[in-house]
Amino acid sequence: MGANGEGGYGLAVELEVSLPAVDAATAQALVEAAHQVCPYSNATRGNIEVKLSPAGVAA
Repeated sequence: MGANGEGGYGLAVELEVSLPAVDAATAQALVEAAHQVCPYSNATRGNIEVKLSPAGVAA
């Protein structure tokens, strides 16, 4: 939560997703696909800043 530059406040979310059994490219694709069908993502899309970060992926 922080100032939105318009005299109010806004929300943002950062999701760090752990997918240790897959490579980085697959992890990114899975995270993006999940974001498209996630009920939370659908409810907030266009209303808050969302950052998705695959982490803990296989080397």
